[in-house]
Amino acid sequence: MNRSFSFNKSDRILRRPEFLHLSETGKKVHNRQFLAVFRPGSACLRFSGRTRLGITVTKKVGPAVVRNRIKRLCREHFRLNRHQIRNCQDINLIAKKKAADMSAEQAFSSLADIFSKISAMGHGNQESGK
Repeated sequence: MNRSFSFNKSDRILRRPEFLHLSETGKKVHNRQFLAVFRPGSACLRFSGRTRLGITVTKKVGPAVVRNRIKRLCREHFRLNRHQIRNCQDINLIAKKKAADMSAEQAFSSLADIFSKISAMGHGNQESGK
């Protein structure tokens, strides 16, 4: 198996303080289904040197089976498309209520839109912290 397409523990944001720091200091992009909070990650450089992903799906979105499906789709899209993120980033994907009614194709399209916005915004101002 090609390790570049794996999704290891080191590729995830795991701890609550990391999520809180990201939400306080990160930039935000959104579409109808997802909100993404991201920032160039000194923490991701410290852990794996790769972009890290956190996924937040609250109970407002739906029952556990729906929330787990959304998380599975997010992980799969990230695993296959992380190379599109230009710089090492910490990303928290937050699902909105509209994410519950999507097909897999719609989810991948929506996530591709979010990733392209992150890549476009993350490309500038890396050094200044803006």
